Amino acid sequence: MTFWIANAVVLTVAYLLGATPTGYLSGRLLRGVDLRKEGSGSTGATNVLRTLGPWPALMVLLIDVLKGAAAVLFALWFFPWFYGLPWTAPPAGPDLTAWTPWAVGLAGLAAIVGHSRSIWLGFGGGKSVAAGLGVLLAMAWPVGAGGLAVFAVAVAIFRMVSLGSILAALTAIGLVCVLDQPLPCRLLVIAGGLYVIARHRTNVQRILAGTEPRLGRGVPGSAA
Repeated sequence: MTFWIANAVVLTVAYLLGATPTGYLSGRLLRGVDLRKEGSGSTGATNVLRTLGPWPALMVLLIDVLKGAAAVLFALWFFPWFYGLPWTAPPAGPDLTAWTPWAVGLAGLAAIVGHSRSIWLGFGGGKSVAAGLGVLLAMAWPVGAGGLAVFAVAVAIFRMVSLGSILAALTAIGLVCVLDQPLPCRLLVIAGGLYVIARHRTNVQRILAGTEPRLGRGVPGSAA
């Protein structure tokens, strides 16, 4: 029973960390606006940039990255702490050493989903890019760094955050498959990357149609 309780705690905390509506709160606190009714309707850092300006967007971006990393770090810390308590003992069945990477991967995925499906926002939110970056940097920093580099180059060239996010997700999937990473990490990155890409499906349609807004230009319908 304690094994399932421990996993439920980790997944719940990871989801709630990801679900913290940073962008929404910044809009309410700084300008009294609901970001879901402004710009693209997303609560991610890009819509914050277009609605509130660069400094609020930077703070939202950093906090969203940190909450993704915090979900992974919490999972890594929780199991040794929990089973080190005097009234608990490791389960007889599962091998905790082998299970922990899977639990950490599930926690990372819970944070990614929480960012875009926040319970505090009626299961809406952002596109999970920043939270996903935090998860990657905490779990497999070379993969996260590679995705971040591709994102920066793509945004610098094309001025489209959505395109940079999609290319970063594809890069992360490719890197995790060729680098020496454990299976739980690979599955997390593949699942999380495909989820982020799926969240950008309307942006893909606009990119193909040539109507996707670029940074420094129009606001309507862009991604966060």
